[in-house]
Amino acid sequence: MTSRGSTHPALIALGAVGAAGVAATVWGVGVERYLFTVREVTAPALAPGSRPVRVLHLSDAHMAPWQHRKQRWLASLAALEPDLVVNTGDNLGHLDGLTGIRRAFEPLAGIPGVFVHGSNDVQAPSPRNPFKYFLGPSSGAKRIQSLDTDAMDEYFTAELGWHDLNNAAARLEVAGNSIDFLGVDDAHRDWDELEALPSALDALGERPAGSSVIGVTHAPYQRVLNRFVELGADAVFGGHTHGGQVCLPGYGALVANCDIPLKQAKGLSTWTRGRRTVPLNVSAGCGHSIYAPARFACRPEATLLTLTARSA
Repeated sequence: MTSRGSTHPALIALGAVGAAGVAATVWGVGVERYLFTVREVTAPALAPGSRPVRVLHLSDAHMAPWQHRKQRWLASLAALEPDLVVNTGDNLGHLDGLTGIRRAFEPLAGIPGVFVHGSNDVQAPSPRNPFKYFLGPSSGAKRIQSLDTDAMDEYFTAELGWHDLNNAAARLEVAGNSIDFLGVDDAHRDWDELEALPSALDALGERPAGSSVIGVTHAPYQRVLNRFVELGADAVFGGHTHGGQVCLPGYGALVANCDIPLKQAKGLSTWTRGRRTVPLNVSAGCGHSIYAPARFACRPEATLLTLTARSA
């Protein structure tokens, strides 16, 4: 005999799933997206005999002016005393995002740095259906609102002293090492001009003996990573993926929004092209679109990556 007060097991299960979903949403929206962390890793990448270089890798701030916690945390990273800042784009997340970026990056002024653009350094974010990311990399918005990219670039170059690597190259002295940098504009929007890189490197002149090469991209598409390695990159930095942003614990990213393997959508790994294998660091980023304010099993991050000399 069944009691009238009993509850069907299916309803109990459905209620448990619903409760778990609510709890996960509350955690992702109200807690985890504020759990900023620094991921510290080391990789042998520089020419034999080089001094170590402490690289602060920043990406995907998607800054809005009211995000004061994120601004204070980013500003505090200057205390890590990096030798180099690599910024892989998507700094802006609002028409007035540069206001917050100024507060966040001011303490980094004078530290050698390089940067490339993501699309959200050029175009304002727009509402998206998050489930479409499971169908493949996202496409551009139909209605585009332009951001003040020139003002951001002027701030980075003139006030912070960073070098613009959008389809360009630069040579810097960093911690006593000569390093050549090559970079591309956002490959996710097909703004990358890989064919321009050889001449950009040639324009730097003869490479000093014992120097190293670093490739920088916003979106780590395989075509970009392959070309960087072909052109001699000893290490590559990328962002864009948000590390999946919403991940499964114990599994990782469900989407990467580009063609990089999901297992490499976040963190330090390696990339092989031909006979060369180099370190690849993909930042999970420290922000999110204002239209998708959540992170789950994927804390917002910056990376302190110490590049060391390879064995001879």
